[in-house]
Formats: sequence, C-alpha cells, structure tokens
Amino acid sequence: MTIDLGEHESGANYEGDYETDLEALQERLSRLFVTADVHRKKAIIAVEGWDAAGKGGAIQRLTATCDPRTYKVWPISAPALEEKARHYLWRFWTRLPEAGEVAIFDRTWYGRVLVERVEGFATEAEWKRAYDEINEFEAQLAADGTILIKLFFHVTQETQDKRLRARLDDPWKHWKVGPEDLRNRARRDDYTKALKDMFERTDTRWAPWTVIDGNNKKAARIAALTQVADTLAAALPKKPPPIRPDLAQSFREALGDGD
Repeated sequence: MTIDLGEHESGANYEGDYETDLEALQERLSRLFVTADVHRKKAIIAVEGWDAAGKGGAIQRLTATCDPRTYKVWPISAPALEEKARHYLWRFWTRLPEAGEVAIFDRTWYGRVLVERVEGFATEAEWKRAYDEINEFEAQLAADGTILIKLFFHVTQETQDKRLRARLDDPWKHWKVGPEDLRNRARRDDYTKALKDMFERTDTRWAPWTVIDGNNKKAARIAALTQVADTLAAALPKKPPPIRPDLAQSFREALGDGD
C-alpha cells in the first residue's frame, strides 16, 4: 500500500494519560532492551523526518530509562572527508549494532535519496542506484537476524514554521537552527517528491516504514515508542535464557545456599 503523508497530518491530541502511559512504555522498552541484550539479539531503529518534527525528543524519551549498556545513539550529519572517500554506506556499516545491542540512528542512509538528491550532493545516477543498494543493505541485515524499525516523523509546513520560530525565541535552542533549515524549507516540494519515491521504492516486507504524525508532540512520542516496543516484543524471545547450571551451583555454594 502506498504511503500518503497527507494521511498523517491530523495533529490530534493524545487522549490518554500522557505521563502515566509514557512511564509504562519506557519501563516496557527498558525491559525489551535488556531482553535483546541477554539473548544477544541486534536491533536498529532508523529515525528520519522533517526538521523540527520531533525526532530528537522521541529518541530522548525512548532511551530515558534504558540501561546505557544496551544501546547506542548515532546522530548522523554531513560525512567527514574519510567517509566521503568511501561508499556512502560504509559509515553505517561501521556503526551497526553488536550482538545484544540496539542502535538508534538519528538520520540515516536515506540521506542519499533525500538531502543528497535534492541538494545535488549526489548525481542522478548515484541516488537512483541507491534504492537498490539500500534495499539490499537492509535485506542483508534482516537475513542476519537484525530487527529493523524505520520511523519517519511528518509535520506540516505550518507546524514546522511554528517550531522554528519557537527555537529562535528560546536562547537555549538557538543551536538547533541553522542555514540548512531555511534551505530545506524552501525546497519542501522537492523533498516531498523525493519522499514519495523513497516510500514507493524502500517500503519493503523486510523493512517497512512507519509514518509518525508529529504535529502533536505527545501523541507522536507515544506512537513512536509504541511502534518500537510492539516490534521488539514480536521479534524477541519471550523467556529469559537459562542460567548455566555450573554457574548457578557455584553461586549457591558461595552464598551458603548449597546442599
């Protein structure tokens, strides 16, 4: 089914008890991250979206109560010189999760078919070829047992403008605003076309996209965390691994619980 961003623009208020539900979700996620750790499973949460769509806030709440040993967050910006000298996927291969780890990418390899396409940092041949490269990359990850969760945070132009103004008015958020925000805003139609192509070409059976309506921050955070939790819960083992009998016996003896 084709993804239509226009279907994710209601900005409806969250109807539940936000704080209570968020706390429950965070507790659930912390347990799921530990489950991935003890079972040595790998997961990737790939986060894309418009500027000021709420990606960072969702990631903060996603990891707020998780054991820091169970995950890494990778904020992706423009490639360094060393990275430019290699295939564009190289810098993502080097950041893939280890066994038992969740890797969270704040922007991803989809930059090749979005910002690099729109801003002319990649040739037409390069970004057109990238759809197959990305699908093959994700298929390899899935075949290797990596759980893939792809989220796109969508906001309307009106919502984005409101949040950009708020950042300008807050001295502690000035750092979030840069010339690229204005450049990207001016080319929204071009980005919308690129997104349409991206969804059509990379919304696959093994790595589907989930669009998050980011026009209401609380509702978006609950939706994003729920999607992550539900996907992990469906893919991870339900029971903890058994303890080694010799280890259990050694501890019982040391603690005075032996026969």
